[in-house]
Amino acid sequence: MRYDTLLRSSGVVSGESDLWCTYAAVRTLGWLGRIEDLPAPETVAGFLASRQNSDGGFAWSAGMTSDAWATYYCTQAMAELPADSRGTAGRPSSAWVWSTAHADGGFAMTPGQASDVWATYYAVRTLVEIYDERPPEALFDWLAALQAKDGGLAWSPAHAKNGASDVRACYYAVTAWSTATGGRGALPWDRERLVDWLRGRQSAAGGFTFQAGDETDCLWATFRATGALARLGGGPRDPEGCVAWIRERLHPEGSFTRWPGYPVPDVWAAFCAVGSLRELGAGLGDVADGVVRTVLSFRTRHGGFTYRAPEFASDVLTTSAHVLAGRFPDAGARDALRWMESCMMPNENGIMYMPGRGSEVRCTLWALSAGAFQGDAPARAAVAEWLAGAIQNPDGGFGYWEGRASDMVSTCAAAEILHGSAGESAATSRRGIAAYLASCETAPGRYANVPAGRPTLRATLQGLRALHRVAGADGTRVGDALARHRVRGGGFANEGNRVPDLLSTYEATLTADVFGLDWDAGHLTRFLDSVRTAGAGFSWTPLMATSGGPLADCLGRRLELRLSPERQALPPLALS
Repeated sequence: MRYDTLLRSSGVVSGESDLWCTYAAVRTLGWLGRIEDLPAPETVAGFLASRQNSDGGFAWSAGMTSDAWATYYCTQAMAELPADSRGTAGRPSSAWVWSTAHADGGFAMTPGQASDVWATYYAVRTLVEIYDERPPEALFDWLAALQAKDGGLAWSPAHAKNGASDVRACYYAVTAWSTATGGRGALPWDRERLVDWLRGRQSAAGGFTFQAGDETDCLWATFRATGALARLGGGPRDPEGCVAWIRERLHPEGSFTRWPGYPVPDVWAAFCAVGSLRELGAGLGDVADGVVRTVLSFRTRHGGFTYRAPEFASDVLTTSAHVLAGRFPDAGARDALRWMESCMMPNENGIMYMPGRGSEVRCTLWALSAGAFQGDAPARAAVAEWLAGAIQNPDGGFGYWEGRASDMVSTCAAAEILHGSAGESAATSRRGIAAYLASCETAPGRYANVPAGRPTLRATLQGLRALHRVAGADGTRVGDALARHRVRGGGFANEGNRVPDLLSTYEATLTADVFGLDWDAGHLTRFLDSVRTAGAGFSWTPLMATSGGPLADCLGRRLELRLSPERQALPPLALS
């Protein structure tokens, strides 16, 4: 894989602040003792506060449901800011965090979902470090069950039985234990085997990889490995070589890049390099000015940060939406597709939301639907192999990215990608999906996004569509669901049948087409008229007066094309 196309950044820029990037920027400045260099910290606090929901938790984006990851990022970054810039505190989040706890001691990313080590780490750090509360005693039994036969730690006890050890899982589990005990409690794992496994991920070059068999060292893995080893009272097999490898990632612009061949300094590289050098006890004085200057150049006009200079910070979802809506000239669309195809980490074959971030199932579906790797059968086969061989969970479902517990949106996206994929592993993967779908079925033909969640129209349509893709299903239950959620004035509602929304209406039309069901063109036309805005845009619901942004505009435009005389097929997109 060559990453030179990332330099040109021929994708589309949203201009929005990103929560992950904002957290990484603030923590990096804090670790360097340079938080005072942050201009107008109250604007960052305002951005973080805008992510809090009425249930007390925080969401990845405004309007989404709360999750443990976003709650940790927002509360930790807020705590890093000067006290006089934080503004009026919102509702405490600890009650919401406790709502994600399971009796076995693990925590889920959202209520009703299965436990995973990502979510458990975020929950424990939020409870202990922000709210001064103690996690349950059962936590340590759950953490103990993460050790696999090879000595490493895995995403969940079920992953450990399958031998899926990962450096990130090691860091999150060890840090959860260290946070809960102050680093002085009984270690719930065989320390020697765990340290040996972590040290074994260091290459001769000095950096680390995530898993056995990976070929390219990266800063993310290096940061997590050195952090876990430090908490275990150890260090890398070759600490001097590790420091040298990290410093080789220093770019002439003053900050770091993620792995050999990756050309762009970004916020994650700065976060991982500074974090790892701290864990190794290496000096930071000679790099601090360059890192601070570069990170501060990633601020957006909305108060937070993105991953690189905002004018170049393209993302895959926005770029896919523009391609799917036909907003590019032909040459521009080809460049945009080449840019998205380069948004892959080494050792993974899925497409990332932003370059340098972990591969994500929904983004991979959007990019492939837009035309990425079209006509490149080996590349598409590699994506299917990544899904079937690397990130499918033991319960048969898929999470947003590797190690995250399963949800319906990601599982449906995976089923769409695997649909038609050849090979034994793809066939086995498709059969496993049906088992996860069954765990989300709350009543015959009704599905929730996670096993103990509430049923909604979108989760039901995604479940039935995924089942159709992997095992076959008739359209009777689709027809029943559409009838329950059909809004008289036009469109479909995700809950009940009173307020329609664009995403549910898109899913309804797409699913009806997949099952060969008739639908009312006049009903869809009335809905589109109610959400069409100035400038050929579309709002998410008739209650909003302005465009919902590129993704909403894309879905609305594709529905218009479905109504056109050419009756252009709807791409199989899933978002939330």
